[in-house]
Amino acid sequence: METRRRFPPPSCTSPSPASTLRSLPAAPRSSGDRIQASDALPIPIRHTNLLFSLLFVCSIVFLMRRWRDKVRESIPLHAVDLSELVSIISVVASLIYLISFFGIAIVQSIVSSHEDEVDDFLPDSKMTPSPAPSSDLASPVLAGLEDEDIIAAVVAGKTPSYALESAIGDCHRAAEIRREAIRRISGRGLDGLPLEGFDYGSILGQCCEMPVGYVQLPVGIAGPLILDGREHYLPMATTEGCLVASTNRGCKAIAESGGAASVVLRDAMTRAPVVRFLTAARAAELKFFLEEPTNFDNLSVIFNR
Repeated sequence: METRRRFPPPSCTSPSPASTLRSLPAAPRSSGDRIQASDALPIPIRHTNLLFSLLFVCSIVFLMRRWRDKVRESIPLHAVDLSELVSIISVVASLIYLISFFGIAIVQSIVSSHEDEVDDFLPDSKMTPSPAPSSDLASPVLAGLEDEDIIAAVVAGKTPSYALESAIGDCHRAAEIRREAIRRISGRGLDGLPLEGFDYGSILGQCCEMPVGYVQLPVGIAGPLILDGREHYLPMATTEGCLVASTNRGCKAIAESGGAASVVLRDAMTRAPVVRFLTAARAAELKFFLEEPTNFDNLSVIFNR
């Protein structure tokens, strides 16, 4: 369960804007700007692979024949001519390429992951930083005005409704002014919605923004429920008829049957993989791939190790 911080009820000012600013994620680069390892090749990679493969085989065959002739004629192997030197260089170059070819996918993944990390943690150069918020927004600048003047400013759009708590400094008064402004703008009142009897400062920045009231829910009690030899009463807030009564009858039936026993079979948490693609089309391809039972079983075995 997420733990949320509670602000002291007397304080009604909103948190400092500087402390709530979050850095915007950098805009993702387009697929055309992303560096690929095969971009360094002057010709298509398919033709390049064929060229270097033929060069490697031809150079090896030529050198083997030349060295066989040297052995037969008792010529030192280290005495090489220009053709042999070119063949040796061709073998080394093609061998380096062929070895690195199998690592192109790894190089691309490393380059892509590095760019993604940079995009995640560095702001985009095209994005301009947000201007520093004025410090007087946190002070109750409208506290000295009459309610009618503030309502008129909200209706006219001069004062935003979401800033009433910080501008006035009184959460209950802000809810009352917002409520009246909504009535004048929409032409409909909120007479059936309670306003008094609630601490609006306790929800500031917590669970509800721009409040105009609260909703009352009747709370019923069901029980006792005998669980593991102990009696428990169940408070239930609901407007559904017969829900508490039916739950209470179930608790009574369990109690007359000797109570219920609970057993913890396993204490664990579920996990789900998160995959990121450059396009929605690639994500759809993965979806169709995982819909095949064989593919899903193979991945689940590896993931659940």
